[in-house]
Amino acid sequence: MPADEGRPPASKEGRVSMESLTKNRQSTETLRTLIARAYGADEVPDGDGFADEITEGWFNVAYRIRLRSGRVVVLKVAPPADVAVLTREVGMMRNELEAMRLVSTLTDVPVPRIDQVDLTHEVVDADLFFMEHVDADNFGFAAADGQLAPEVVAAGNRELGALNREINAVTGTHFGPLEGPGFATWREAFLDIIETTLRDGEAVEVDLGWSSDEIRATVAAHAHVLDEVTEPRLIEVDLWTKNSMIRDGRIVAILDHERAIYGDPLMEAGLTGLDLEGFDDPTDFMIGFGLSELTEAQRTRRRLYSLYLAVIMTVETKFRGHTSTEVYDFGRRSLDQVMAALGRVRV
Repeated sequence: MPADEGRPPASKEGRVSMESLTKNRQSTETLRTLIARAYGADEVPDGDGFADEITEGWFNVAYRIRLRSGRVVVLKVAPPADVAVLTREVGMMRNELEAMRLVSTLTDVPVPRIDQVDLTHEVVDADLFFMEHVDADNFGFAAADGQLAPEVVAAGNRELGALNREINAVTGTHFGPLEGPGFATWREAFLDIIETTLRDGEAVEVDLGWSSDEIRATVAAHAHVLDEVTEPRLIEVDLWTKNSMIRDGRIVAILDHERAIYGDPLMEAGLTGLDLEGFDDPTDFMIGFGLSELTEAQRTRRRLYSLYLAVIMTVETKFRGHTSTEVYDFGRRSLDQVMAALGRVRV
């Protein structure tokens, strides 16, 4: 199974510059003000060519900034306050900051150092933070572009799986969003995730190809398998190759932690996709993670998480204002496949 199984196709170069209504772009003068607040007036650069937008992200806007001293940093800005986002995305940058704190203090998994956090909204109408720039290649893009030898890609995926397993060793006191209040059971937390996403889709009248009630009924018919998950574990949800950086064949940073929750490690991106028949031919990621076989209940949980992935992928496109239907079409096809795998047949 390819490393990015279950993800929408990228361009032939492996990169997609994604436009989104949620990208909170800033003027050069505003960037100067933010730099002065974070690093001091002496680090405000001369000229206008000091900032480059990192374009591949789908939600926040991020800039690669060269300070006057020559040091390179990254600025990440949450969506504008007046732009609609999904229910689960409200305050998501603060969730990311908490996830980075947990990973950096409780594990040896490499994450960028945070330099400055600004939650005041005094300069920009959104949360934002500066962090170190990791001088390395994006693992997913480098692999797709053919810059890495096959054995390096395989080893990198095994390392990514092992790092993900280390993150999952962190436990919480509740299921759901990191800063709570959360839920007492994983079943409650996951059903809430599904329900809020379906309601978001209903609010913008997105066509999923299935009614919300059909999806609710399908999830409800299998929800008992969620009760096997009794310990809230830190899961990234969106940890895949394109959210990691590689240098000299080693993973040196994990990026984009905003979707992290306390839940079931089987929901991790490296374990959830469209290969719904199980792990008969384990991927390198799964080998590194230490998982090769699933019980029938685990297979069903995996299909439920794949259903959520397909639903969220489809609903998001309406909120982002995508001008291309590529991601939407992929999400719709994926949802059809998962519903069939869960025994739902159109009548």
